[in-house]
Amino acid sequence: MHRTVFSTPVINTLLRTFSVLFLRLTGWKVQGSLPVGVQKSVLIAAPHTSNWDLPYTLMVAFALRLNIYWMGKEQLFKPPFRGLMMWLGGIPVAREKSSNVVADSVLAIGQVDGPVQLIVPPEGTRGKTRYWKTGFYYIALGAQVPIVMAYMDYQKKISGLGPVFAPTGDLEADMAAIKAFYAPFKGKNADQFHAE
Repeated sequence: MHRTVFSTPVINTLLRTFSVLFLRLTGWKVQGSLPVGVQKSVLIAAPHTSNWDLPYTLMVAFALRLNIYWMGKEQLFKPPFRGLMMWLGGIPVAREKSSNVVADSVLAIGQVDGPVQLIVPPEGTRGKTRYWKTGFYYIALGAQVPIVMAYMDYQKKISGLGPVFAPTGDLEADMAAIKAFYAPFKGKNADQFHAE
C-alpha cells in the first residue's frame, strides 16, 4: 500500500493534535480503541450519507491512532486532487468498470508488514440506498482478518470503534448481525441510511 499522512512523522502528530482539539471543541466524543491483535482489519464505515463523513473519519482515525486506507469513487481522484486524496489514504474504485477490488484488497492487506485498517463503506455511496454491498465482508474473509464495526452518529455526536466481528462464511446471518448493530446510528442525512 502507498505512503499516507498516517505514516508521515511530525505531520501525523500535528494533525492528531488538531483532530483531537477540533472534535472536543465541536462536542464530538470518540469511543473505543483497536484491540490488541486486530492491527490488520477491515473497518465498516457506516452510516455514510454525506461528504462530511470523510473529514470526520480522518480526524477520528488520527484521534484513535489508526493507520487507515479508505475506498472512494474514482471521480474523487481526478487531477489536481489525486495526489492529495492518495496521501490521505484513499484508494480509487471504478464502480462502472469490471475489476477485482476484493481480490486486489485481499492481496494488498496480506502484503502489508505492520498495522493497516481498510475502511469500506457498505452502502457504496453516500446517497440513499436500501441494500449494502458485501465487498467489505469478502475482503475480510479472504484476507482472514476481522471486521471492526466503526460508526459515526451525527445526532449524538459520537464516533469510534465498536465490536470486532469475525466473519463465519454465513453471509446472510453475519450481515443480519452486523446491520442490527448499525440500526440505531444516525448519519448526517439520516433519511438516507437504512441498516436493512
